[in-house]
Order: sequence, then C-alpha cells, then structure tokens
Amino acid sequence: MKGTGYLLQATLISLWWIGLLLNQQFFDAFQFPGIGVKAFNAFLLPDLVIIALLSVIRAYNKKTLLEYIILGGFGFATLYCINATLLTGGGFISTTIMILGFCFNLFLVNAANVFRKSTSNSLLVNLTKTIFQILCVWLITLFVFPILILDAFEHTSIASYNIRILAILLFVFFSIIGLWSAYVMVKNGNGTPLPIDQTQKLVTKGTYKYVRNPMAIAGIGQGVAVSIYCLSIHIFIYSMIGAILWQFVVRPIEEENMIKRFGSEYEAYRKSIKCWIPTFN
Repeated sequence: MKGTGYLLQATLISLWWIGLLLNQQFFDAFQFPGIGVKAFNAFLLPDLVIIALLSVIRAYNKKTLLEYIILGGFGFATLYCINATLLTGGGFISTTIMILGFCFNLFLVNAANVFRKSTSNSLLVNLTKTIFQILCVWLITLFVFPILILDAFEHTSIASYNIRILAILLFVFFSIIGLWSAYVMVKNGNGTPLPIDQTQKLVTKGTYKYVRNPMAIAGIGQGVAVSIYCLSIHIFIYSMIGAILWQFVVRPIEEENMIKRFGSEYEAYRKSIKCWIPTFN
C-alpha cells in the first residue's frame, strides 16, 4: 500500500521532468520569474536521486529511514520553492505542487497514526467541523488550484454556452452527492469524514448503501466538471492524478484501518458493495 504510493511518486516525478525537458510550454509553466534555467535544472539530479530513486527503493524495502530521507528531500525543495515564490512573486503552481507533495509524504510516513476516532457524539459539533472541512477542501482543490493551473499554462479557451451549462449541471450533481454523503456519515456515524476525526460507527446508509466511497466519486466528478467548464486538459489530468492516488494509495490504507476497527462487519460490506460502481439491490 505505502509501497505503491512511493512507486507512483517516483513515476510522477520522472514523468514531470521528462515533460519539462520535452515541452517548452510545460517547462515555462513551472518557472520562477528571474530565476535562470540553470538554477531550475540544478534540481534535476537531487529530485531523481533523493526522491524518485529512493522512492523506488522504499517501495521494495520497508525501512523507515528511507521514508524520512525522502521526506527531508521534499521538505528542502518545498522550502526552496516557498522562498523563491516570496522573492519573485511567481512560480505559484510549482510551490503548490511541492507543498502537496510534502503533505503526501507526511501522510505516507504517518499513515498508521492518521486515522483517529471522533470523541464527539454531538450532531451539531460534527456537522460544523464537516462543513468547515468541505469549504476548505472545495476552495483549495476546486477553485484555487484550477486557477493556478489555468494561469500557469496561460489558458484562454472559453467553452460554449451549452458546454458550460453541462459542466455546471455535472458540478451541482456531484456536489449534492458529496454533501449528502457527508451528512449521512455525520448523522449515522457519530463523527466526520476527516481521517483524524472519523466516525465511531460503520456507515452503510444513504449513498453508502450503493457505493463504498461516494465522497471520493463526488470530488473527482467535481474536478472533471471544472475541467469541462474551463476546457482544460490540464485540470482534467490533475483530477485523474487525484483519482489514481486515492485509488491506489489512500483507499487501501483507509480500508486496512476500517478492517481493524469494524472487522467482519466491514469485510461483509466491502464484499457486497463496490468501490466505484453503484450496486442497486
């Protein structure tokens, strides 16, 4: 599970550098104003060795030391990008990606301690925390980051009226699924969707009666809707990368935790309800 995460990380970093070397528009999108090409390319070898290569090694060698070395490499690069953005007033997409990568590695290192049961049985308290979480996640993933992508790639295409209406309808549809799923989880689970404040009970009602992870489906659907509205292949790729990481890294770790907490009850649920395709009985 964690090994798959490190393999995907090594693959994405390698593909990113290949894209930088082969496509000038892609390269320009990640530059910091005033910082020369040589200074930027100086990170090629550290990225490929300290992060990509060690990630491959960690995928097959479960040494915690490797995880901390990789995390340290990401931490240094992230601080560099933050400082470069502050100094140049640009390179926002590069810095954002590095912050996300650093957070992803924090998750991998601390995966065993991420999931914690909620201590609150108050519906109002849990709803308030959930609403705050949703607002933060939607603002960052569906508004801020798409804007950074459009700005970095100087995207100017405008969808036709019919395409925009379709995108809005899709966005509203998936948003309703996400909100409904969150409410069902809070109401029936005595907790929130947050891993660090998760439900006390296994939730199998509402949308969870038909599919195991409706909130993940909703989030990916919202991202695709945004990509359609903006006619942006880059936002679509961003959404698909999120889906891949969730499917092959986050989901297995989450399900392992669910088995520990709910045992045979969750095993039976997982056998009867699929992850992505709704089951109508």
